[in-house]
Amino acid sequence: MNLPSKWIEAAVDQMSSLPGIGKKTALRLVLSLLHRSEDEVERFARSMVQMKEKVHECKTCHHFSDEEECAVCQAPKRQKNIICVVEDSRDVMAIEATQQYQGVYHVLGGIISPMDGVGPADLHIASLLDRVKSGEVSEVIFALSTTMEGETTAFFLYKKLSTFDLTLSAIARGVAIGDEIQYADELTLARSIAQRTPYENAIKRS
Repeated sequence: MNLPSKWIEAAVDQMSSLPGIGKKTALRLVLSLLHRSEDEVERFARSMVQMKEKVHECKTCHHFSDEEECAVCQAPKRQKNIICVVEDSRDVMAIEATQQYQGVYHVLGGIISPMDGVGPADLHIASLLDRVKSGEVSEVIFALSTTMEGETTAFFLYKKLSTFDLTLSAIARGVAIGDEIQYADELTLARSIAQRTPYENAIKRS
């Protein structure tokens, strides 16, 4: 791409490093910023820096939060005995949008994927086990993507958690095999959680 300025080129390179943004889209966004006032661009840049500085992981569930503990974990009316295990914070936001789930979450920070060099030790599995060991958890719901990696992760967690006295369930197959949770529509996702089944049944169907 032949650009008239090294500064535009540098900005395009940074913008295109974001997922799902190619060089043409990056150039369109950069040129849009270039036509805005200095104050607008400064506010834009400042918001990115502040987000990086101020947002961190909830100490309990690892969801994004402005405070030490996220709003879901702090909410007194949430059912703290039910934990929904998800891959990342986008899945929490997708499930929360359904307004049908009243338990809490545990964000793994990824899924087991040997091809990508991601193993169990790279995920927030130890902290999930610590929460279960407290004895206050009665059910763990696996709400992971129905990809091979998601199923592998769910089975790994099942083996780790099956020794505890609690219910292990999986979301119903309203979310099609191969789909990611964050892309499911709200109605399908709500039904999948409401109609969750014992995880042993999910293994038998596999």
